[in-house]
Amino acid sequence: MKIDVQWFVSALIENELITLEDAAALDQELGGDSELGDFAQTFLERIVDGMNEEDTAQMVDNIQQLINYAVEQQESGMSPGLDLPQSGSEPAAEADDGSYDTAEAATVTEVNCDFSCFDDMENMNDEQLKEMMQTLLAQLVDYGASDLHISANSPPFIRRNLKIERLSAKVITPEISEKLNTILLSPEQKKKFMDDMDMNFALELNHSRYRVALMYQKDGVSGSYRIVPAKAKTLEELGFLPKDIETITKLMDYPNGLVLVTGPIGSGKTTTLAALINICNEKREDHIISVEDPIEIVQPPLHCQITQRQLHDNTESYSNALRGALRQDPDIIVIGEMFDLETIENAITASETGHLVIGTLHTCDAANTMNRLLDVFPPSQQTQIRAMAAGSLRGIICQRLIPSADGGTTIAYEILINTLAVGSIITEGQNFKLKGEMQTGQKAGMCTMDSTIFEKYKAEIIDYETALANMTDPTAIQDLKREMAKREAMKLAAAAAAKK
Repeated sequence: MKIDVQWFVSALIENELITLEDAAALDQELGGDSELGDFAQTFLERIVDGMNEEDTAQMVDNIQQLINYAVEQQESGMSPGLDLPQSGSEPAAEADDGSYDTAEAATVTEVNCDFSCFDDMENMNDEQLKEMMQTLLAQLVDYGASDLHISANSPPFIRRNLKIERLSAKVITPEISEKLNTILLSPEQKKKFMDDMDMNFALELNHSRYRVALMYQKDGVSGSYRIVPAKAKTLEELGFLPKDIETITKLMDYPNGLVLVTGPIGSGKTTTLAALINICNEKREDHIISVEDPIEIVQPPLHCQITQRQLHDNTESYSNALRGALRQDPDIIVIGEMFDLETIENAITASETGHLVIGTLHTCDAANTMNRLLDVFPPSQQTQIRAMAAGSLRGIICQRLIPSADGGTTIAYEILINTLAVGSIITEGQNFKLKGEMQTGQKAGMCTMDSTIFEKYKAEIIDYETALANMTDPTAIQDLKREMAKREAMKLAAAAAAKK
């Protein structure tokens, strides 16, 4: 039984409205670990049955007070100490020979699809293994997976909606793993992989694209296959809220400057970057040069001329490509990843010399983005680079993916716009003040991660637990809890009215 429900039950018991045994039975009836709103609403429906209108209204008020009390007590982190009955648990089944038996196995979900091909892979020849991989990748596109993992001495698994799901309990041997992960390579690619022991490349099969990362590890070869969208999505399709779409779209109107898309690995930066390129492609008439590792979403030219370059195939490094791009008459330069001093320095310089530069960084918030951008430079250059960044920066979009209420995922993000106040903070090296400026800069189009999550909860895009788990600001958390209590009160009032 959840802590807030325990506090609610404790208050009911104190008011002699329920017994502990009946409360435990009701919780189990609702599936165990029931939500406070579901528990309270079910209890109210039963207790007001047969009451007159006046008594029902009084009971609704009383229950709402107990809900507010339970929410407040939950914030203390303490438990009411109810002596709850313990539910039994089934003993874990022994693993069959050849299955994957670890502590993590209990936390993964089995895929409800037929992937029996893994049972027969030892008996397949090379042509059959190749066909198996092609079919498997095509199936996972339809299934909605984001990544496929095939690794030596491990069962195959995918990631879908941020969760790990096993395709089979069958462990892939080192020999089969090497065959599966190299069967789609050309002879030249295979030789390069054997020499370098690492490889990143884009794979196109049946009009679908995949970002493939191969490597050697202690048990053999491992491969990760990221499924790439067939075309660029709109900001609305990615989950940005309407008011923020307007802000981000305006960033693409600047003739020059630096726009950064940041977030951890797997946060959707690539699809956001593609959406920004598509905005420029639809509303501007310019020359766009992008440098990616590898090219993921192919962008056909609409109103813009688009030149896409792939690292290692078309250029040796980001910094070389950036220097070369400046001699190719670009208006917009897109950098797939800014991670070293030379690339960052060239990007800032290009943004100052009449180009709109859009790049990505692996950072978790706007303040850390500026620290990451500036800290690669030696102390002797810090003052100069801060001044350059303060003048050239247009905005930062920092994002991550969180579970949505419908079982999928949605984007959580914050936006920093370079106002005069923000520019002054960056110049003075006081990046810790950026969050406060974002909280007060809504008129300029700024928003914090917590405010976006709160708005998504209000719009019922995410549930209460997801919102609470991803918020850090105490004030925002209090607003969230008040909104939840208000929502539960409305449910209870509606349920009581329906009983009349």
